[in-house]
Amino acid sequence: MTRIAVLADLHANLAATLAVHADVQRRGIGEIWVLGDLVGKGPRPREVLDWTREHAARVIQGNWDARVAGATHRPQDLWPRARLTPGQLQYLAELPYGIEEEFGGSWWRFVHASSRGLFHRLYPHSSLSEQLDAFLPNPALGLHEHADALVYADTHEALLLDVEGRPLINCGSVGNPLDSTLPSYLILEFSDTGPGYSASFVRLTYDRDEEIAAAEASDMPFIREYVTELLTGAYQKRRARLGE
Repeated sequence: MTRIAVLADLHANLAATLAVHADVQRRGIGEIWVLGDLVGKGPRPREVLDWTREHAARVIQGNWDARVAGATHRPQDLWPRARLTPGQLQYLAELPYGIEEEFGGSWWRFVHASSRGLFHRLYPHSSLSEQLDAFLPNPALGLHEHADALVYADTHEALLLDVEGRPLINCGSVGNPLDSTLPSYLILEFSDTGPGYSASFVRLTYDRDEEIAAAEASDMPFIREYVTELLTGAYQKRRARLGE
């Protein structure tokens, strides 16, 4: 049996990341895959990036990783960018778009947001046509197979759908869940002798007060919005406050 812990959207939340890591270790899961958004939003980008590089077997790029590495220049991009070394920024910029791996004769695809681009969002309420398109090849992004299953992140909401016989799974968010206040990650188990698999979600508590204290002790932008999201699980849109 192959077992993988799939994490995503850590968002520089070190307390939640370490709590999930401890749970993965307790369950004896040997491989951790991270589906992007290591940094952004939270107060400890360097520490979470260092943790990822040390413990994750496979890592792909998220939209916040690309933004912080230089794709955009919003206040919430510039703050973590200034706290990362040139080598760390290069690491974020060079992360692959996706993973395609065969398990039990089926091709599993892992991306951050969708199969169309880092800034294209795939929702549970997206049309059937759009959901089916997500399984198609996109060689421009290094996605060459017709996927039998798709695992993604980005929306910060855990999800498992059947799309005409193909699993569409969102692993949820570790550092910034927006369907709960509890971090979520995914455990995938694949049979070594056939096409069978199982998918289960894990929710757990963590030292949220520590994370809030780290944010409030920093000079990061949008502290109020970040803390509100941690306390409520409700998305707080961030806009540049010009003139403040």
